[in-house]
Amino acid sequence: MPDYLLNAFVTLFVTVDPPGLAPIFMALTARLQPADRRAVAIRSTIIATITLLVFAAVGGPVLALLGITVPAFRIAGGLLLFYIAFEMVFAKRSERKSEQVARPLSEDEIRHLAVFPIAIPLVAGPGAISATILAASQAPGPIALALFLGIIVVVVGSCLAVFMAADQLNRLLGETGRVVVERLLGLVLAALAVQFVADGIKAIARLP
Repeated sequence: MPDYLLNAFVTLFVTVDPPGLAPIFMALTARLQPADRRAVAIRSTIIATITLLVFAAVGGPVLALLGITVPAFRIAGGLLLFYIAFEMVFAKRSERKSEQVARPLSEDEIRHLAVFPIAIPLVAGPGAISATILAASQAPGPIALALFLGIIVVVVGSCLAVFMAADQLNRLLGETGRVVVERLLGLVLAALAVQFVADGIKAIARLP
């Protein structure tokens, strides 16, 4: 169980990438008052937490309903995570997020900023959802699954802490620090993604 919990935490934390969201959050909320920015941070993390908890709880049954085996989803999720890792290592992910920030927001988008794009897809994006379903499907028992749900709360809670201290963290890391952190997290995620694919292939090979 300790290995499972550690792998689940690292995978989800690297995929969500709370430190990397700090400059994005600051850019998206630059026109808001401090009180409004705090409200957006709290609401967005609550929405993201609920989203990931739902996928952790019902993601497996939904796959079964669609006739998709867990090993097949492990391989697909691993490939998706590897793609995200590739983007992180080669800065493609930051470029795409910067393009989202540069796009002018309508008044309606500003009012619903906490939902889109902060909660979804910046925090609870495709990669985080895939990692959540994969980790939940690998839980060795109900206690481990319950602890994993706690991990989801902790990881998204770290996003809230980063959002609250985004301005200070941005100045502390600097441009070089952000680049170094993103590259290191990308390498870790790439290794975990390869392991997901390898485990999926082994599981499929054992299927009748």
